[in-house]
Amino acid sequence: MATREREERDSEFVDRLVHINRVAKVVKGGRRFGFAALVVVGDQKGRVGFGHGKAREVPEAIRKATEAAKRSLVRVPLREGRTLHHDVNGHHGAGKVILRAAPAGTGIIAGGPMRAVFETLGVQDVVAKSLGSSNPYNMIRATFDALKHEDSPRSVAARRGIKVSTLQSRRREEGIDATSAEA
Repeated sequence: MATREREERDSEFVDRLVHINRVAKVVKGGRRFGFAALVVVGDQKGRVGFGHGKAREVPEAIRKATEAAKRSLVRVPLREGRTLHHDVNGHHGAGKVILRAAPAGTGIIAGGPMRAVFETLGVQDVVAKSLGSSNPYNMIRATFDALKHEDSPRSVAARRGIKVSTLQSRRREEGIDATSAEA
């Protein structure tokens, strides 16, 4: 019974293998190979996580990475379930990323490791740019750093102690003032 519940819970997740690294240890009889896997896991409804696993065999490394990813899931607020609420920057080490909200129909415009994160997260429209390091580990960590700073209007309104409608009406007024100032 408990295993079936776990299987149902696990089946809701989509996992993407981002990177496999093969390392060799030179020993007396030759080389011993080890593998490191980087996996991104998400439910395509706003939860995503990544994990890293190392083993002598590729499938075992992937399994370890997937388990680690499921333990490190984070929730990201999405606008209309398809894009980000606002533009955000993230960095980790030399990896820097810029994530921008996009109108419907744009699709996922992102490179390699970031694309895997957005596909498993459930984002359909986003424009992302990676600056600096192209190392997949740093790119993924920088993307998660950016997603960690993503705020929904509801959380901003709660933090300021005002209603969401008040917050959004102020935003519209500021947008009108900005366009009239430009003209």
